[in-house]
Amino acid sequence: MSGHRGHPVWGCIADDFTGGTDIAAALVASGFRTTLTVGVPERPLPHEHDADAVVVALKSRTAPRQEAVTASLAALYHLTALGCERLWFKYCSTFDSTAQGNIGPVTEALLDALGEQCTVLCPAYPDNGRTVYQGHLFVGDTLLSESAMRHHPLTPMTDSDLRRILAAQSTQPVGLLPHAVLRAPEGAARAHLDRLTAQGIRMVIADTTGNEDLPVIERATRHLRLLTGGSGLAHVLPPPRAAGPCAPADRIEIAPGPAAVLAGSVSAATLDQTAHARRHLPHRKLRLRDLHEDPAATVAETLAWARDHLDPTVPVLLHSADDRADVEQAQKALGATEAAALVERALAQCARGLLDAGVRRLVVAGGETSGAVVSALGLRSLRIGPAAAPGVPWTSATYAGRTVNLALKSGNFGAPDFFTTAQEALK
Repeated sequence: MSGHRGHPVWGCIADDFTGGTDIAAALVASGFRTTLTVGVPERPLPHEHDADAVVVALKSRTAPRQEAVTASLAALYHLTALGCERLWFKYCSTFDSTAQGNIGPVTEALLDALGEQCTVLCPAYPDNGRTVYQGHLFVGDTLLSESAMRHHPLTPMTDSDLRRILAAQSTQPVGLLPHAVLRAPEGAARAHLDRLTAQGIRMVIADTTGNEDLPVIERATRHLRLLTGGSGLAHVLPPPRAAGPCAPADRIEIAPGPAAVLAGSVSAATLDQTAHARRHLPHRKLRLRDLHEDPAATVAETLAWARDHLDPTVPVLLHSADDRADVEQAQKALGATEAAALVERALAQCARGLLDAGVRRLVVAGGETSGAVVSALGLRSLRIGPAAAPGVPWTSATYAGRTVNLALKSGNFGAPDFFTTAQEALK
């Protein structure tokens, strides 16, 4: 399998932009020449044919069910037209989705479109503390339903049983590839999948309690044309056999100049990162009440403040919330969806204004916020660079004829000091 034959080995559909950069970085680390497109291109891009893997980043995670399916199928048709040998549906390692989808409906639609009988769902990412045991997802040593994800404003995860979550979103029965089978002699996992497929089970949750389980799952699923999950499994994919050396992940153009952090996520990890950064960085809060009453004036005032505080050595921080009480108050006043939309639009406008003012590096926290920012900037593709944290690579893109660097961070990723240390990966 090799992109040298004129088509990619893997085609990946990511349901948000942070997930897209996450799996693209994992593929690069596994030896795949990888390109990432923002949305579905109107026509194949020249560099897609030279890649071993192509990632199409969508903004479909919280989209209405049918909209998510339609966008994902459009991405699938683009990738199959490129000749991709295998397909991957990438979603968050915390199985983020609404009660109606998108994970179940999109997975079923992709299976049907490909004419495939079965796929495995492997959201686990042990390096980031996401593991699965007996079909239950853990964040660190805490069940998903008891973690901070239960408070997510758009996709609150109040159940840890992935089989139950998926069954509620799907029309098909859901199976399990259990931990005991993964630890059985070689071949047991494949045989287990074959038995489930023969029983008519099309979607199988894979237990994963540690990195040692990932190679077993990878070998047991090589016969499947479609895989789904987080990026953990991508780290153990065998590199394309005939491909030449993969360019090192850190060989992107690095843009000198001021930097900014845009924190739209209100996940627990991002709130901790914001609290830490406020002690070290110039910072300004975009208050939801102000955005609701006069968004244009609020953005203009924020940008004027930011321009006055730009420094080549210290990023400026723009954020939407201080703590959990702040988030709950905003959601109560405006509703979770409207509050999130106001922040996304405002930070996207701020991103454009900051780059026009000379900022060359952006850290963006939150999948929905990242999608809004990338769309507002009109970016069509990203080059993958060095990791600022596990699952969070720096990227490069061209904006207004100039190179800019972006680190698009899932709200739950990164250590508390991420906002103050992310720049170090570019040195």
